[in-house]
Amino acid sequence: MDYTRLGNTGLKVSRICLGMMSYGDPARQDWALPEEQAEPIIRRAADAGVTFFDTADMYSTGASEVVTGNVLRRIFPRREDYVLATKVYFPMGPGANDKGLSAKHIHAAIDASLQRLGTDHVDLYQIHRWDDETPIEETMQALHDVVKAGKARYIGASTMWAWQFAKAQHVADVNGWTRFVSMQNHYNLLYREEEREMLPLCADQGVGVIPWSPLARGVLARAGAAESTTRQGSDGRIDFLYEPDNDQRILERVAQVARERELPAAQVALAWLLHQPTVTAPIVGATKDRHVDDAVAAVGVSLSDKELAFLAEPYSPREVRF
Repeated sequence: MDYTRLGNTGLKVSRICLGMMSYGDPARQDWALPEEQAEPIIRRAADAGVTFFDTADMYSTGASEVVTGNVLRRIFPRREDYVLATKVYFPMGPGANDKGLSAKHIHAAIDASLQRLGTDHVDLYQIHRWDDETPIEETMQALHDVVKAGKARYIGASTMWAWQFAKAQHVADVNGWTRFVSMQNHYNLLYREEEREMLPLCADQGVGVIPWSPLARGVLARAGAAESTTRQGSDGRIDFLYEPDNDQRILERVAQVARERELPAAQVALAWLLHQPTVTAPIVGATKDRHVDDAVAAVGVSLSDKELAFLAEPYSPREVRF
């Protein structure tokens, strides 16, 4: 496993981040693994050198954070041995203030997340989406207060327009508040709209990029294969985020490079992403041992300039989708 700094910070993270959305309560999301099934997979990732783990309060309505905290405490002898990230924004209850990025909700949400995770701090606390109903000044001050209280070491953002991210950073700068150090955005071979504005902004500002859905919710991993998965049949966002007709040429090229290199398609698709200069660590979901093995192996896969261009060439612009 290779390690790198998260943006311009001194924080070192593994080049692969294990996404914990796959673990939690199958009664709340039917493709999620309960704790006893999740632990061997998480342990396999840790044994391979993965030290970066990303969850969110809304995954399985908190159950993912419980599993994450329980398992990581058993695997790692010290809290300093791993980097823990979680997120806030989506509804966690029926009340009017049980969602969003108000100061009230942020302070309640971080305390609830820490309780579920069984720790006194997270290393990276991220806003899961932009909140149109809350002034960004209120949000950034609340996040600054979370850091100053020692409940988070750094803050990050996820999935927004580049102008919104720039505005948030400006508000932090002019007020002397904590800046975002990372952007968790949607980026993979099938969705590259972030290359237009967000990725150049992050490169210019020294912000670490930790893409979600680096395998397009598993679509890229199945390039050249006919099989389907439980998630593919129940995850409606696959059809929302991707365009099967337009994506087919890209999938064919992933399958071709995989055949020529005698590698799984997942390793080829992840290797392409890891070669992108702005990317710090893709967030990879894993429900099987081979998912972990492919992600870790991709770090060591070197693609030629010709292969990188061959994989990228069929892409065509599409609607921005969060």
